[in-house]
Amino acid sequence: MRIAADWIAAPGVQAVMAMLVEAGHRALLVGGCVRNALLGAPVSDIDIATDAPPQRVMELAAAAGLKAVPTGFDHGTVTVIANHVPHEVTTFRRDVETFGRHATVAFADRVEEDAARRDFTMNALYAEADGTVVDPLGGLADLQARRVRFVGDPDARIREDYLRILRFFRFHAWYGDADRGLDAEGLAACAEHSAGLATLSRERIGAEMRKLLAAPDPAPAVAAMQASGALARVLPGAEARALAPLVHLEQGLPPDPLRRLAVLGGEEPADRLRLSRAEARRLDLLRRLIGSGAGAAEIAYRHGAETARDALLARAAVLEQPMPPGWEAAVAKGAAAVFPLSAAELMPAVSGPALGARLAELESRWIASGFTLGREELLA
Repeated sequence: MRIAADWIAAPGVQAVMAMLVEAGHRALLVGGCVRNALLGAPVSDIDIATDAPPQRVMELAAAAGLKAVPTGFDHGTVTVIANHVPHEVTTFRRDVETFGRHATVAFADRVEEDAARRDFTMNALYAEADGTVVDPLGGLADLQARRVRFVGDPDARIREDYLRILRFFRFHAWYGDADRGLDAEGLAACAEHSAGLATLSRERIGAEMRKLLAAPDPAPAVAAMQASGALARVLPGAEARALAPLVHLEQGLPPDPLRRLAVLGGEEPADRLRLSRAEARRLDLLRRLIGSGAGAAEIAYRHGAETARDALLARAAVLEQPMPPGWEAAVAKGAAAVFPLSAAELMPAVSGPALGARLAELESRWIASGFTLGREELLA
């Protein structure tokens, strides 16, 4: 099989590949760029694997007039800038010893050794400069079947890095076949080792959860994550039940991880997932609005049309109900409404703390009237 894609023929890619091949080395495109090209998905980062040691890559880049940065030199990675585009060039590696995220690696000569240390078979696909696919582990069949499968022994792969548990669910959400379900052996290994998630930093967990919830439909993967016990490890108290209804109700809206996170519930999500302050405020607001009795128009008036839409979607999903009739018109009306009174118009008859209370009371009456009461009626 051969990949036919414009990015492979790009001057930068060809220059870096030629720099290595013409010096007698192996040069193969690898990982996400190959996987996505075969799926017809967008390609962003370009990764190249080679049997050339990192010092040799630096020397060849200098001789070719290309800028090379030793971004991960000890682990064999050199970033080569060609045609203003960064290309990650990494020497074939094999694991000598692994302990969590960190590993002792040795440089290797064969692509089969490099492939054996990768996480999933669909990420162990390589391609020559002309697009010819190199498949050392049978990952192509898995990719074509949309089957996310660990390389080799799932237990061993997970013990090398417990983040691979979350990546397993995330990759299924993005690349897996929802009708087929998750790979049984991989799912069992994730359940067996879910306690290992406690060893990960909350920043890494939060980043992975954002990517998972940004998938077009993460509901089946999150449900499997809950069944395996992994969801409770990263977000105690979370419940996947409302996520599928929410995805259905979204009806073509761009995926929003925070909107989806709001219906999962769970304890202290802002802290456990290391949300930013702005993310934490928005999530807290959505969660409060889900349980509030405020109507569509009032939410839109107080918080804007987008927040009102998201809160109504989340509320409907949690309650397993359709969106309320006429919600779009109500949101538009509330978002456009302007309270006809100001504090100055109540002074000096009312002042101090009583002024704020009186203004809030009148505003509530105005909202309850459907924004129909005018200035004179409110003052009366």
